[in-house]
Amino acid sequence: MIAKLSEEEAQELLQRNELGRLGCIADDRPYVVPVNYLYDGDSVYIHSLPGRKIAALRRHPQACLQVDEIERERSWRSVIAFGRYEEIGDEQRRAYYLKQLLRRFPHLTPVESRLVINAGPVEVILFAIHIEEVTGLKEEW
Repeated sequence: MIAKLSEEEAQELLQRNELGRLGCIADDRPYVVPVNYLYDGDSVYIHSLPGRKIAALRRHPQACLQVDEIERERSWRSVIAFGRYEEIGDEQRRAYYLKQLLRRFPHLTPVESRLVINAGPVEVILFAIHIEEVTGLKEEW
């Protein structure tokens, strides 16, 4: 049976997980990519290298994050958090959230590692999606 998640269940699902799919508009088309994130109860924080998603979010700051937990075919929960992109430029805030992200995800991704080795350090972009609405569904049999 499919049912809505309560606000509390949706918040807990976002808090419990660390991998989601970021949705945005790139070149007038939907664009979805997997991202690691940190959730603080109001916003999700994500780090990235410059690229397509950052360019897309700068042009169209509306975005969403979809997160799910799938146990089996008829036992799953899914949340979509809709919000607005903000690049974090304030150095204190940036340092705080980067430290939190590095604590949660201590390893560089292969892309970041390759860029650092081949071209020297690359500026990591830290951004938030400030959540304005959360919806969720579950199926349990």
